[in-house]
Formats: sequence, C-alpha cells, structure tokens
Amino acid sequence: MGKYDGKTVVITGGTTGIGLATAEYLLAAGARVLVTGRTKARLDAARGKLGSGATVVDSDTASLPDIDALAGCVKNEFGTLDMLFVNAGISRAAPFEATPEAMYDEVLAVNAKGPYFTVQKLAPLMTEGSGVVLTTSVANVKALPGVSAYAASKAALRSMTRGLARELLPRGIRVNAVSPGPIDTGILNRSLPAEAVEPTIAQMREANPMKRFGRPEEVAKAVAFLAFEATFTTGAELAVDGGASQL
Repeated sequence: MGKYDGKTVVITGGTTGIGLATAEYLLAAGARVLVTGRTKARLDAARGKLGSGATVVDSDTASLPDIDALAGCVKNEFGTLDMLFVNAGISRAAPFEATPEAMYDEVLAVNAKGPYFTVQKLAPLMTEGSGVVLTTSVANVKALPGVSAYAASKAALRSMTRGLARELLPRGIRVNAVSPGPIDTGILNRSLPAEAVEPTIAQMREANPMKRFGRPEEVAKAVAFLAFEATFTTGAELAVDGGASQL
C-alpha cells in the first residue's frame, strides 16, 4: 500500500519542474493526481511521463473562466479534494526603471490573482483536514535585483497564505507555503543566453550556504509534508532554499 493511497490531489503548474516532480512523488505513493498546464508540448510531455494514473488538464491560472472550468473538472473527476498545490507561476526579469506595465500586470495576474481565485473556487471541494500549499519564493524576503515585480507577487502569496489560513480554519482546511530557493529545474538553461548559463549557475551555487542547487524532489517532499503530515501547522512558510533566506 502507498503512503497516500486514495488521496486526491490537484497541482496547478504541474507539467514541469517542481509541480511535475510533486506529481510523480505523490503518484508513486498512491495518490490520484490532476495537474494543469497551458503549453501543448508540456501538457503532452506530462501525459507521457505521468501515465494513465494522472489527469492532465489545459488550464490558464490567470483566466477566471479557466479556473471555474477547472473546479468543474475536479468535481467530476474526484468529487472531493484532499490536497491543492497552487504552484503555477512565471518569472520575468527587468530593472525596476525598465519594467513595463504589461510585464507587471502579467506577473501579478499569474502569480497572485490566479492563485487567490484558484483557492477560492476549489476550497468548497476540499475535505476537513485537507491542505493547501502555495509556492512562494526566497525572492519574497531577499532583495534580488531585476525581479521586483516577481518578488512583490511572491510576497503577496506569503501574505495570502496567512489570510486564507485564517479564513479557512472553520472548514478544517490548512493553508501553508513552500518557499524554494535555487532549484535545478532547467529554467536557467531555457531563460538565459547560452553564454550566461554556466557563469550564472556557478555564481548562484557559490552564493548558497549549501553550495548547491536543490532538487525538485526535495521540494516535492516538503510540499507533501505540509499538505498531509503537518496537521497542527497552518499559515506557515517552509523555506527549501539551502539556507539562503536564513543564514
């Protein structure tokens, strides 16, 4: 028997990186998992990797109609929900002086507005004792250059974690956050010029107290802990960052 046999799980942004690793971890432990994404190639790749035990749904976390449709899909697929991992998010970098309104609006819509309404629409399906986990970031406490809008969106999620935890207490739903630091998801390879990848990785590794990047599965274990094991914890943020925000 698996540790999470029969548990029902929704992971937004579950087709790559931390979300995908969490889906794999929970599936292997017996959970029923639904993941969302919005890029066809990644949706198809996730279907191939996760197999028939997972449901993969095309859903844009910045779209309220998509969130409403997702809630209907989850109700039809699972009926009730034991865990919601609100992980979908984007990162955009620009100096403060050069950050355009469109970039700011996109980042806040995906990283803050979308998660807020995702929890609002899916909370009615969640069972007593269930757990919500939001993905924040080390950027919400570290003054990192070039990502002021992103950092603000993740700080909003940190505040949201506390506010929603308080409001959902009467329903027996716990709300916590996982705060990743540098995690080896391949995002730097995809987002930086080729010549900048290795120097950036080396610099970030050297700056981290543990002198390495984290692995997606290390975050997945922390997410599962917050959702299922930390039954007397709500409103908290768990740093999974090699000590970057603590030391």
